[in-house]
Amino acid sequence: MRDFILKSGVYRPITTLLLCLALIIATSWGAGLLVFKSDNRVFFAPDNPQLQAFDQMEAVYAKSDNVAFLVVPKNGDIFTRENLTAIQQLTKSAWQTPYSSRVDSISNYQHTYATDDELVVGDLVLDPQALDATELEQLRTIALNEPLLVKRLISTQGHVSLVNVTLQKPGLDAEKELAEISQFARQLRDDLMASYPQIDIYLTGLVMMDVAFAEAALADNETLVPLMFLVVFLAVGLLLKTITGTLATVFIAVVSIAVTLGAAGWLGIALTPPSAAAPIMILTIVVADCVHILAGLFQEMRQGVERRQALYNSLQHNVKAIFLTSVTTALGFLSMNFSDVPPFQDLGNMVAFGVMTAFLLSVTLFPALLSILPIKPFKQGVRQNSRLMSAISQFVVTHYRRLLPGSVLVMAAMLLFIPQNELNDKYVEFFDQSVPFRAATELMEQQLSGVDTLEFSIETATPNGINKPEVIAAIEQFSNWLRSLPEVDHVNTLSDTFKRLNKNMHGDDPAWYKLPDNPQLAAQYLLLYEMSLPIGLDLNNQINVDKSATRLIVTLKNLPTYQLLEFEQRASSWFAGQYPELELKAASISLMFAHVSKKNIDSMLLGSIVALILISPILGFAMRSTKYGFISLLPNLLPAGIAFGIWGLLSGEVGLGLSVVIGTTLGIVVDDTVHFISKYLYARRERKMAPNAAIHYTFQTVGPALWFTSLILIAGFAIMALSTYRVNAEMGLMTAITIAIALIVDFLFLPSLLMATDKADAVTQPVDENANLSEKIEEQSVC
Repeated sequence: MRDFILKSGVYRPITTLLLCLALIIATSWGAGLLVFKSDNRVFFAPDNPQLQAFDQMEAVYAKSDNVAFLVVPKNGDIFTRENLTAIQQLTKSAWQTPYSSRVDSISNYQHTYATDDELVVGDLVLDPQALDATELEQLRTIALNEPLLVKRLISTQGHVSLVNVTLQKPGLDAEKELAEISQFARQLRDDLMASYPQIDIYLTGLVMMDVAFAEAALADNETLVPLMFLVVFLAVGLLLKTITGTLATVFIAVVSIAVTLGAAGWLGIALTPPSAAAPIMILTIVVADCVHILAGLFQEMRQGVERRQALYNSLQHNVKAIFLTSVTTALGFLSMNFSDVPPFQDLGNMVAFGVMTAFLLSVTLFPALLSILPIKPFKQGVRQNSRLMSAISQFVVTHYRRLLPGSVLVMAAMLLFIPQNELNDKYVEFFDQSVPFRAATELMEQQLSGVDTLEFSIETATPNGINKPEVIAAIEQFSNWLRSLPEVDHVNTLSDTFKRLNKNMHGDDPAWYKLPDNPQLAAQYLLLYEMSLPIGLDLNNQINVDKSATRLIVTLKNLPTYQLLEFEQRASSWFAGQYPELELKAASISLMFAHVSKKNIDSMLLGSIVALILISPILGFAMRSTKYGFISLLPNLLPAGIAFGIWGLLSGEVGLGLSVVIGTTLGIVVDDTVHFISKYLYARRERKMAPNAAIHYTFQTVGPALWFTSLILIAGFAIMALSTYRVNAEMGLMTAITIAIALIVDFLFLPSLLMATDKADAVTQPVDENANLSEKIEEQSVC
């Protein structure tokens, strides 16, 4: 069966070409069914407990989707007639934002005060242009002393302000809804800045984060994918000196990507920011298969073998190694199914499918193209590559007794730095600093308050339970305890409203700025206040329908993941210890990302172990040796560990993107090891060479191809590091580092280890003969 498939591409190229094209067209047609999802919820499985808690919180109170306009006056003072007019105009216009349900700002903040026995509720700013200096100063005093405003809608210095738009998206067409909201918000920002040139306006909020996800993926597809194609085209063309071989290689890569995307479309898999990187990964990995076949073809043709026979010989010599590397690479990416992040699961499945598709096309469609297209091996430049490999192999053979312990010490030293890494995932930093969303959000964090939030629902299980003095006191004490913590920037709590209403109903006497001690009185205050509030500015976002529960929102400084999780646990433990009769539930987007990041690392470690368990017997069986199967594991496992050690020195922050690197690189780095050991065993078993001669032979025959394919892989994943989406950028950079380390390990540590394990035969052939052998092999070398 194998020979039939291999011969079909070589000797029946037209038939093979037509059959492959028919299957390619049929499968890739499904790409038209692909949809792109950039909503932050795509990072969580439907059964994710934090997502379910967040959905329940939103169902009881109100959604947290928002667009926030950060208003920064150039004069550094919000409280001028012109700047307050701009905020008031922005507040009124923001109500027109598609799907808006609420707009909060200092201008429409529902200020309360007493007139005789009457409670007056109204906008804090009514007519900015009519305000005189005294009234402006009064507004400043009121705003900067109101805990519901300071560090929420106004900075402590009064130099920046926030207009927050809460949205109720229907969820029927997420991408269309995001586009409508973002287009309106950006146009409103531009119009306001044109009308009020004395202010700058920046856009942030959860909706703008979703927009940033979509735009980052789109930017990658528009820039990085074409750049990668250019790099592959130039690299293959310049190094192998073959135009037709380069075109055929690029064509195989293109159709492999098209088939993968088509299959994803037929299966209903949606593209997301992480899975959008699949084309770059597939393109990078596919090239390796074609390069080995081309290298073998050129070697045979330089020895005078007729082209089709040379192509068939190359396929026969390489198909086993290519199949093994494809299977192990696919298994490595399939380990991403252990991830708790669905987009990473999709990415792993898509790349695994693409890799196996590329293998099938490499042994069928690729030889068919090479049989039809004119192709001629380029003879110049061969000796230079061979001499490089000869120099490396001679160095290893001569110094392997020092290289082996020396490399072990260096690698062990690098592994010691792995504990320097710590879990630290901030969703704001999912993007490069050039992304407007990140710039706006970090500016808001510096000038106003942090962006991480925790939403607590305090539940009494009794209708009107929040009106009980003991419950209000519990809310107040919990709020005060939270405010005492250094991590907290702001606490939005109902107890502040109760204290303000109590003061209002006692003639605005500051002495009465305290909690009411009568449940009937508290209920009356709350009812009177709610009846006075305009539509859209009610308390439904803080109180549930039967008033048995209230939501308390804590705004935090930008915390590392482990600190955010620790803060949640500390707050929950404190509340449970103080008020066991009440129930406290916690939820937020920040909390969801923190939990999924932590769980993802644990699950991906398990996935990597499973992948290793599956790959190990495959390698042992393929090499027909338990010893060599075990030896092959060391250069496959060490690179990822060393890379994390280097990362601990360079950065030390591990997030979503890096949590999957061990599994993905495990499959990729196996490729070089398999090709190297397979060729070494061929030299030992078939050609009866001594270990030192076999090392020379291996470097000369397969070394150039390994060097070249590794460079392509490093370049491909390094290009991913240019992504503005930091999760993909870090994953690409770390993978490139791992592959580079793997190449060094395979060229220095692995041959030294092979020499050491076969040292009984290492001196059976003199060094001079090895050098002569190297010269002979050099004349017939690949590339």
